[in-house]
Amino acid sequence: MADKSQPKLHAAGDAAPNFEIQRIYTKDLSYEAPNTPHTFVDDWKPEVQLNLETKSNRIQENMHEVVLSVTATVTSNKKSAFLIEVHQAGIFMISGIPSEQLRQMLGSFCPNILFPYAREVISDVVVRGGFPQLLLAPVNFDALYAQHLDEQSKHGTVDATGDGHIH
Repeated sequence: MADKSQPKLHAAGDAAPNFEIQRIYTKDLSYEAPNTPHTFVDDWKPEVQLNLETKSNRIQENMHEVVLSVTATVTSNKKSAFLIEVHQAGIFMISGIPSEQLRQMLGSFCPNILFPYAREVISDVVVRGGFPQLLLAPVNFDALYAQHLDEQSKHGTVDATGDGHIH
């Protein structure tokens, strides 16, 4: 006989929400310092331009790859000092999540997990290139995701699949 005193947590057919990080890895890395060694002898007055992009794709049911691309372009005295681009990726198992929440997880929550790894790769490579450490400030991926949704709704191009990208 079934114990009826226990509350039913999920309706029939509903899966419990589940989120698991399967793997985090550097998918691509590029570094250029085109004006060395001259950059090292000039006064160091860095200006940093940062670009972020996220993409996600479904690998198989409930398994998604999310790629966070971070490009930092640093100039000093109006000359290119270095350019570094890292594509930090992760494979995430996500199930039992409604599609709207899934899109938010892929576009905001997962990139938030990946960012510290990308930040570490960038800092390490820049130092190995002979430049002062570049520590990127934290990024509010929730705000970027909300901005992306706002832009999509203005242009009538809302991504209903959860696959896609955010700039």
